Amino acid sequence: MKSIFYIALVCIFSMGCSTLAQKQDYNTHRVEKGETVYSIAKKYNTSEEAIYRLNPNAKNGLKVNSLVFLPETDVINDVNGDVSFKMHRVKRKETLFGIAQLYNIQIDDIKKHNKELYSRELNKGEKIRIPVRARSGNTTVVTTETNTNSEMGKHTVLSKETKFGIARKYGISLAELETLNPSMGESLQVGAVLIVPKTEVVASATIEDEKYTFYEVKPKEGFYRLKVKLGLSQEEIVALNPYAKDGLKEGMILKIPKESAAVISSNVPIVDLENRIKNRSTKRIALMLPFRLNRSVTDSTGTNTDLLKSDATLRVALDFYSGVLMATEFAKDKGISTTLDVYDTEASESKVSSIISKNNFDNVDAVIGPLLRKNVEKAAADLRNTDTPVFSPLSNKEIKISSNLFQTLPTDEMLQERMLEYLLEHTAGKNIILISDAKKSASKQLILAALENVKTLTPREKGFLYASDIQGKIDAARENWVILESADPVVVSNVVGLLNGMPESYKLRLFTLDKNDAYDYHDVSNVHLAKLGFTFPSVNRSYNYKEKNAFLTSYKNKYGVLPNRYAVRGFDVTYDVLLRLASGDDLHEASSNEIETEYIENKFRYSKKLFSGYQNEATYIIKYNKELQFEEVK
Repeated sequence: MKSIFYIALVCIFSMGCSTLAQKQDYNTHRVEKGETVYSIAKKYNTSEEAIYRLNPNAKNGLKVNSLVFLPETDVINDVNGDVSFKMHRVKRKETLFGIAQLYNIQIDDIKKHNKELYSRELNKGEKIRIPVRARSGNTTVVTTETNTNSEMGKHTVLSKETKFGIARKYGISLAELETLNPSMGESLQVGAVLIVPKTEVVASATIEDEKYTFYEVKPKEGFYRLKVKLGLSQEEIVALNPYAKDGLKEGMILKIPKESAAVISSNVPIVDLENRIKNRSTKRIALMLPFRLNRSVTDSTGTNTDLLKSDATLRVALDFYSGVLMATEFAKDKGISTTLDVYDTEASESKVSSIISKNNFDNVDAVIGPLLRKNVEKAAADLRNTDTPVFSPLSNKEIKISSNLFQTLPTDEMLQERMLEYLLEHTAGKNIILISDAKKSASKQLILAALENVKTLTPREKGFLYASDIQGKIDAARENWVILESADPVVVSNVVGLLNGMPESYKLRLFTLDKNDAYDYHDVSNVHLAKLGFTFPSVNRSYNYKEKNAFLTSYKNKYGVLPNRYAVRGFDVTYDVLLRLASGDDLHEASSNEIETEYIENKFRYSKKLFSGYQNEATYIIKYNKELQFEEVK
């Protein structure tokens, strides 16, 4: 009986010791004759400090057969006994680079023995196998307390240096810097010495120019996603961060303009500049439009009427001009007087150059126009020496933006990026179906690069799909968002018709990155588009003619008709320029990307582009609602 009691007591004690050891994540070593703390540390590839930390009494000497606690080993031998493995639990923000540096091994060594890491990122909390060199005898290698990699150096923290700046200086992530220096803490102390790679990728750990700041690359962010998020192209990012030329990686620290950092928060409030007027001096505006008056006949009403009917460019110029005149009247009501110099460019680049050379533009506050891209570029180039702001009002084609040029229309590329940004933010849990033809391969690649788990469809020969083609991609249990990329009216008509005929239980919604003329094709039903909640990016919204608006009322009273989009554009661009001039000492000051303005159909948020001029980045996401009206998607 006594024997049974003794055995039970031993079992309970053993279970208790096992539980204790598991909770504390310790391993033990029984001291043998002649062993010292130094020899034990060397045997287990740990440090004396680590042993003393777990065994404070060891400082008074070791006794034979006593137990010494060691850091957790989790050592596993392979079947051949050639390699041992330590199990490492991944901490928050740890990377393969940081873990490799911690154990003084190569990243490929980790991937080789954790093959799933060839195709995916690390997950917080998971355990991975760390290979350890085998030794003769009983090898039980444990964690290394210090990094002895010969490629490591030291960095002494200087005044104004931050963790972001130091990580960028040595081309590592913030998480990797923290892994190399676990006791670094939240804030750096001047004079502290940090372990860092020996090689520097940039000269300084600080940014002296206040126009720039740091940005940490997030998981799965590549150059395209950063272009959508920050408005910076790959070339612009690499120009500021040469070490990024080989690609981006999670945690990489980039130097970016502060204006781009501000874009990350796209909720820029709309500012009413009518409430910020402080500069009421007379504004001088030069307006350049292609009237081509040299073709008109002063004594022939019929000839001029025919000219108006046949010349679309002239009609656009006159409509735009009517909106400009209305804007100067509204500005006058706010106490802003305007001198308007009107020039006929005759749609000629040489005429633009002649106008500038023969007239004094020194006191001109801003030039609005010309309309054509090549003429805008010419005007901006000729007026660059005087830094006279030139506003491109109607062309959204890729334009050479010199330092004094303001591009008032977002580019087609920006519209695509805005739509992709919206989709990135809202597609979680949705079934995404992409239908694209061969001519839209570039758009297809953009979408596949930005979104995950996209199901793709390509029209059959002659540009048709069958209902069964689409039904095979639909998920009846989820919302189905269909992205249609085509400029072929036959394809657009076919797809819109098929989607409209699907059961309502499918919960379908239609999107595109490019609302082109194909959607206005006579065979494409607006009723069908509205039923599908057709959503697209746009440079402008459509005004509601039923609303009581001072501009609409004044325009109709003066001209007898409601304004078309060119007249509205003339008003919005001109009124915005005049209010910006009146709200600041100059247009550059009043064109910060922290200022977004909105008028009848257009809004403006200018961003100073790297090494060039200003670009309007304010866009709309528009949805066709069931009342057959276009509404802004907030």
